[in-house]
Parts: sequence; C-alpha cells; structure tokens
Amino acid sequence: MEYEFQRFQLPRTLSRSAVRRLLTDHAEYGGWELARLRLYPDGTRKVELRRRIIRVRSTLARETLPYV
Repeated sequence: MEYEFQRFQLPRTLSRSAVRRLLTDHAEYGGWELARLRLYPDGTRKVELRRRIIRVRSTLARETLPYV
C-alpha cells in the first residue's frame, strides 16, 4: 500500500480538546488517520497523518473496434 503524509506542528497554546477536535475533523472529512503524535517537554506537538493512495484503473477497452 502507498500512503501520502501530512506533517505539521501544533503550538503549546492549543488545549487537548482543540487538538482532538482538529484531528477528528481531519479523520472524518479528509480520510486521514493518525500515524504519529509526539509531545515534547515544552508542550509542542508534532503530528503525522497518513491516508492511503487509491489508484484508479481505467475500465475502458484498450482495443477499439473499427467502424463498419
């Protein structure tokens, strides 16, 4: 499986409930899932989200029939 990643840093001024709400919105509306969250001693958080890349294959016929 292939994934695309989104990484960002959250300031220490955000509350736990605000972070939870932000991550929930990303999961529900963007299809992201939490891959990693690091909480540093100074209170900042580094977040890594991922979602699966879905490749779409063409269902059209490769060969076309000649017109009669």
